[in-house]
Amino acid sequence: MSVSDDQPHTRTRLPAGEQPALGPQAPGFRRLRLLGGVFVVVFLLVVAVAVVNRTNSGNSNSSTGSGTTNGKSNDAGAQSAPTSPTGTQPVTTTSNGIGVQYPHTSEGAQSAAANYSVALGSSDMYATQSRHAIVSTIADAANVATLNSRFDASYDAEATRLGLDNGKAPAGLTFVSRTVPVGTKIDAFASDAATVEIWNTSIGGLAGQGSQRPITEYWYTLTLKLQWSGSDWKVTDFSQVDGPTPISGTQAVSSYGDMANAVNQFGGFRYAR
Repeated sequence: MSVSDDQPHTRTRLPAGEQPALGPQAPGFRRLRLLGGVFVVVFLLVVAVAVVNRTNSGNSNSSTGSGTTNGKSNDAGAQSAPTSPTGTQPVTTTSNGIGVQYPHTSEGAQSAAANYSVALGSSDMYATQSRHAIVSTIADAANVATLNSRFDASYDAEATRLGLDNGKAPAGLTFVSRTVPVGTKIDAFASDAATVEIWNTSIGGLAGQGSQRPITEYWYTLTLKLQWSGSDWKVTDFSQVDGPTPISGTQAVSSYGDMANAVNQFGGFRYAR
């Protein structure tokens, strides 16, 4: 039966929390839709910029290459990536066990400096005869006497502190002195002269039971001034400063026997830039 229009109308009031959901024409919904559209536009712009940058980076890398062109060293490429190898092979010629006859390039100067720093930090520098042989090999002839005098004073003093007898350790102990280049940096370069910094880490001391000078590590930067002499880079002067020094790790210290065995069993390297 139909309800007469004459009857009074009623209103239904929903309890709190049971209000009907807002429709698509509600003001709040329109604001959310607008914000969503803005977000989509911003996201697309960010993606476009990222794609463009990646494309430009790829073109830049293809133009610079690996630092070599037609088999020749590219010094500009080496400088743009100072910690990356360039592919230049180590020298194959040696004199007194030291690599010689380096390329007449910036990279050649850095390779020479790195290998010379290894020789200057070796245990052979603590014995007069072998020290003079090293200096005569790496130094410019006009500077050998001056460099010998400076090295004699510093290494003889250190040998006395360690208790060495012309480079030999006391009975029952093993003397250790080894340098490892971490990196090189050109401070100045010309066709006949170069100044190279070598960041090094080294170990030195006496391994053995009862050693009063245990093997320790040391970080320093050696600066070598080189001159192109004849057909090779030769040292004319040097200086040294401490560091940069990293924080020591948490590894346990090895026994004196393990250290002595490691030094005797693991050989060194020649270094190329």
